Amino acid sequence: MESLLNTLMAWLQGLPPSLIVFLVSMVPLIELRGGLIAAALLRMPVWEGVLWCLLGNMIPVPLILLFITPLFNWMKTTKLFRPMVEKMEQRSLGKSEKIQKYEFWGLVLFVGIPLPGTGAWTGSLIAALLGIRFRKALPAVYLGLLVATAIMCVISYLIPYLISLAG
Repeated sequence: MESLLNTLMAWLQGLPPSLIVFLVSMVPLIELRGGLIAAALLRMPVWEGVLWCLLGNMIPVPLILLFITPLFNWMKTTKLFRPMVEKMEQRSLGKSEKIQKYEFWGLVLFVGIPLPGTGAWTGSLIAALLGIRFRKALPAVYLGLLVATAIMCVISYLIPYLISLAG
């Protein structure tokens, strides 16, 4: 993720820091986790970094929840996209055990604990594939993003600050 984040930040160089953080947070796999790291590297105040990261990571969620299933169904009718979509579905559903068992809270934890392969994009995809209702999935993903934000603020801002005080 670090090399992807560095490449993306180099490509976005010259844009306002808030736009960089916003766009980085919208990218699958990087999302809010990478956005907050980028915000800290750009020396953005924590409140501003959180604002732009949350906005960037929240925007795709309702679109994924509402439109990914019809889009995937259409893509599976084509010879070109069927294997890719089936592979994405299998990968996502392979991570869905806790979400299936605990639904709302499973989705909150899946999105909230910032580990590779988790996050709002994958959580939203899994929720859509499992048929979790929009009105249940959306708040769960957003609450998970708040949990991830708290964890990533500690990692991106608090720990470096404490290290700078010790050094």
